[in-house]
Amino acid sequence: MEIPDNDQNAEHFLDLIKKSKRGKVKIYIGMSAGVGKTYRMLQEAHAILQNGINVQIGFIESHGRKETVALMEGIPAIPRYSAFYKGKLVEEMDLQAILNIHPEVVLVDELAHTNVPGSKNEKRWQDVIDILNAGINVVSAVNIQHIESLNDVVKTITGIEVAERIPDKILKMADEVVNIDLTADELIDRLKAGKIYTPDKVETALSNFFKSDNILQLRELALKEVAGQIERKVENEVPRGVSFKHEKILACISSNETTARVVIRKCARLASYYNAQWFVLYVETPNENPDKIPLDKQRYLINNFKLATELGAEVIKQSDAKVATAIMRVTEEKHITTVCIGKPTLSLVEIIMATSIFNQLLKKLSDNNIDLIIMS
Repeated sequence: MEIPDNDQNAEHFLDLIKKSKRGKVKIYIGMSAGVGKTYRMLQEAHAILQNGINVQIGFIESHGRKETVALMEGIPAIPRYSAFYKGKLVEEMDLQAILNIHPEVVLVDELAHTNVPGSKNEKRWQDVIDILNAGINVVSAVNIQHIESLNDVVKTITGIEVAERIPDKILKMADEVVNIDLTADELIDRLKAGKIYTPDKVETALSNFFKSDNILQLRELALKEVAGQIERKVENEVPRGVSFKHEKILACISSNETTARVVIRKCARLASYYNAQWFVLYVETPNENPDKIPLDKQRYLINNFKLATELGAEVIKQSDAKVATAIMRVTEEKHITTVCIGKPTLSLVEIIMATSIFNQLLKKLSDNNIDLIIMS
């Protein structure tokens, strides 16, 4: 019958219609607070207004910076709504008001912000998706440390666990990603001049997050992220005469929470770099069936599956007494090009006992030109 094909064609056409109606999003990204993302958003808004386009402020956080406050003058702002949270009156972006007013372009600052409990969405980036789906264009901003897959890297660099994060898919769906770049010296000069924080916070910032070596490493992350975005855009949109090998990455995880999260995040970065489809595989051995595995490990697995899905992976769960056998089966079924595993935590005796199976896996990967990456 031809009906299924017709259904698929109709769905494809509807997808095209939805995409054409969807708003465009431009994201300014920077290595830290104070590089000038919000300032650049406002400059762009003035330029858009001069071209007769209806642009309005959905939410801008000035942090009391005089230059930013001055630049907000003359740009229509959609009123915020107030809510009590932990005994304080806070102002939030009014998503429904934006949808009702329906400007052509809306400015939405601090993309990683967590909304107050009771809001329609938990996160501001989810609000932005609703705005885009309504056909409204968005200009937004985020710092590099708020990207989910970079969480472990940022914590290593700064020693700080960043609580508010956005999934990598938000940057991937952006039509434009622009890096606002400053040298470490320029950023520190801005901090000392009181252009980022109030004077009473400057010394604390200099001795913590705003150390020169921290800034340099965060700057490198921001530059790499934007370079990767441009490379993906070129690969997807610029016609080429040479066909590329499409990478497919398989992240193999265990029930170990820490190891699994590291592997998932690193593979997300790898998949992002190669613009690749990727999968997360968990093999449930007889020792880890639901009747035997501790509840805390079950909870870790569920959280890691959720993280993998948020970062764009397809989660695969297999039951097999031999993990290597399951890996070989999935690599064949999914046409995997790269397999990633965490650093082995097995004892020497267990490794020796498993050598024959592991050798079979290595031979299988080698015969099929599949790369194996062991992640620290």
